[in-house]
Amino acid sequence: MQQHTTHGPHGWLRSPLGERLYSLECKLAGEALAQVFGWQLLQIGVWGDDEALIAEARTQRKSVLGWHGPQPNGSIEAPAMIRSRTDSLAIASDSIDAVLLPHTLEYEPDPHEILREVGRILSGEGHLIVLGFRPLSSWGMRHLFARHGFPPGIERLIGERRLRDWLKLLGFEIVDARRYLFALPWGAAASPEGFFERAGESMWPLFASGYMLKARKRVYALTPIRPRWRLRPAVVGGLIEPTTRMNHDVTKGRVSDAAQSGPRPAHHSP
Repeated sequence: MQQHTTHGPHGWLRSPLGERLYSLECKLAGEALAQVFGWQLLQIGVWGDDEALIAEARTQRKSVLGWHGPQPNGSIEAPAMIRSRTDSLAIASDSIDAVLLPHTLEYEPDPHEILREVGRILSGEGHLIVLGFRPLSSWGMRHLFARHGFPPGIERLIGERRLRDWLKLLGFEIVDARRYLFALPWGAAASPEGFFERAGESMWPLFASGYMLKARKRVYALTPIRPRWRLRPAVVGGLIEPTTRMNHDVTKGRVSDAAQSGPRPAHHSP
């Protein structure tokens, strides 16, 4: 499992640009989780130094799962309440009501395995929320030409359409989609309450550099189909009881024989 240095995403999120991005994503995550209820919410992957992304969740319990710890150089990464491999979660199946993936698929070695594990641990009708960067954007272009990725530590960018296809194959239904991050990846990003962020989603969504997908795990009930049994004709006194069709066929045969024989000649008495 990869480890992030002080130049990784958690250190970068303390920069002015990173702080603005984190503030914007906390606002979006809070809005997405406002209608998610249940017992347990799990954030997989550490993004930021605290639990601000899931602070507004309405579930009874909320936890952060990660694998980060003290680094060899003495720096401390963001703490995680639960530590586990993200591609083999030590969590019971069908036990989580909602999962948040804040760019986890972009810096994990095997995003497909993470999604399969999420599908396993989510309960029926449970929700999955994913935050990601769009490859065809200003932030995507900077990531493409950056030596260590951008933001630092990000291995790949996964397009929204591609992620939709993955989720559909795993039995998820997309229930909401948002576009955000209309500022350029230099200097300080715009405020979450600024004009560009408020109007950009409806006026120029193609210029967004970030997206959020909210999906629901679908569970389809199986309805058993009863086989149709063909009733055998009843046997009465060793003979098959005639049915309506048999009576019709016999009557039809008698009429046909009478028609072929023709009228009988009249007999005159001498």
